[in-house]
Amino acid sequence: MKVFSLPMSPDYPKLAATPGNTVATELVAVLVAVAQGQPRVLTRDCAQALPAGPFESSHRSLQAGLRAWVEAQTHHPLGYVEQLYTFADGDRANQQGQRIISVSYLGLTRELDNPDIDTVGWQDWYRYFPWEDWRNGPPEMIAEQIMPALLDWSDQAPAVARHQRRHRVAFTFGSDAAWSEDMVLQRYELLFEAGLVPEAARRSGATSAALLPGDAMRHDHRRILATAMARLRAKIRYRPVVFELMPPEFTLLQLQHAFEAVAGRCLHKQNFRRFIEQQALVEETGQMTRGAAGRPAKLFQFRGDVLLERAISGSKLPLAR
Repeated sequence: MKVFSLPMSPDYPKLAATPGNTVATELVAVLVAVAQGQPRVLTRDCAQALPAGPFESSHRSLQAGLRAWVEAQTHHPLGYVEQLYTFADGDRANQQGQRIISVSYLGLTRELDNPDIDTVGWQDWYRYFPWEDWRNGPPEMIAEQIMPALLDWSDQAPAVARHQRRHRVAFTFGSDAAWSEDMVLQRYELLFEAGLVPEAARRSGATSAALLPGDAMRHDHRRILATAMARLRAKIRYRPVVFELMPPEFTLLQLQHAFEAVAGRCLHKQNFRRFIEQQALVEETGQMTRGAAGRPAKLFQFRGDVLLERAISGSKLPLAR
C-alpha cells in the first residue's frame, strides 16, 4: 500500500540553524479525552494543528521534551503517554529543505477547562474524520460521496491498477459487516492518494471540486491523528487504558459511552456489561448517582489491579447489530 508524506509548511515550529545534511527531530502529541460521550483531541493554532515542537539539547529525554512543549503551548499537564509512531519519510522537510523526523506520542487524559490561550482548545475528533463515526449507522457521506469518488478514481487507472484500486476501496470502505474500526489510517491515506482531502490538494497545488467534508490540519497532523485513533481503537480491546479517560467514579452507561465514542460504533448494552464483567475491570463503590434525571444508577470504579495496568485477555467489542 502506498504511504504518503507531506512537506512541512513555513509555519512549522522554527528550528535552530543547522547544516543542510542534518536531520531535525520534532515531537508531536495526540492528547485524547472523552467528554459527554464525545471523543476529543487537544489542538492548537485554531484547531489546525497538534501540540508539537523540536527536540532540543536541553531536553532530558524525548518524553520530557514532549511534556515541556505540550505544557508550554497548551497549559495542559500530561498524564498517561506512550510513543505512537515515528514518521521519517524522505520528503518530510521544512522550508529550508532540512529533513524532519516526527516522533509522535499518544496521551490519554480527562478534559480540563479550555486553557486561557485563544488558539488552543478541545475538538471532537470526528470533526476531522466524519466518515469514522458509525454510532448512528453508516454515515451517509460514504455512499453518497466517498464511494462514488473512489470508484471514479479507480476507473481512471490502467486495467491492472484499476483492479488493485477497487480491491483497496472494498477492503478499507467495506460494507457494514466488513467495516474495521482500526483502519482509520488506511482509509485516510486512500482518500489522500485519490486527491479527495484538502491536504492532497495543498501538496499538489491542484484544486478539486470533490474534496470531502472533514477539517484539514497543518503539515501531516491529520495523518498522525488517524494513527492515534487506530492505535486507541485497537488498544481498548486488550488493555484497560480506557480508565485514563474516565472520572474516578462512573456509571456503566457512562463507561459504555466512552467505549462507543472511541470505537465509533454502538455496543449492545447487555453484551457490553457481560464483556466488562468477564474482564473483571470494575467494582461497585456502594454509591448511587444523585441529582440526575431518571432513576439513580450504581457508581463503579476500576479495580485496583486494573489501575496497575495489567494486561487483560483479548476480546472483540460487543457491537450492536
